[in-house]
Amino acid sequence: MNWNDSIIAEFRENQGRVERFGGPTLLLLHTTGAKTGEPRVSPMMYFAEPEGLFVVASKGGAPENPAWFHNLTAHPEVTVEQATADGIVIFDAIAETVDAAKRTTLFSRLSERAPGFASYQQKTDRIIPVVQLHPLERNEP
Repeated sequence: MNWNDSIIAEFRENQGRVERFGGPTLLLLHTTGAKTGEPRVSPMMYFAEPEGLFVVASKGGAPENPAWFHNLTAHPEVTVEQATADGIVIFDAIAETVDAAKRTTLFSRLSERAPGFASYQQKTDRIIPVVQLHPLERNEP
């Protein structure tokens, strides 16, 4: 079992709690492969801000964006399993990369809460994208 698979399993077994990451700050982002069309699941930290729900495409400061970012750029329709204080909430969403001005403000604020992101930005020449997840309303029967 690889690193992501173990996080996904622990997330689902413990109602969104993953011991090594502390409280309910993780989500599982379901994307569609940009090239393959195959479903993919990526665990990541999220930020619930007054403006909405955000994730950061940091890839630890690597020179390229993470695969999940390329996937949602090609297919912005995603499903989210979000850890909350009440357990896991699942919803469909549209992923949108925030524009440069909004990104600057948000990235600064998010980096204050999770300083690792600022150090990731210092490691790379690329501008690390911030993505907003816009929940879709469900039409329940």
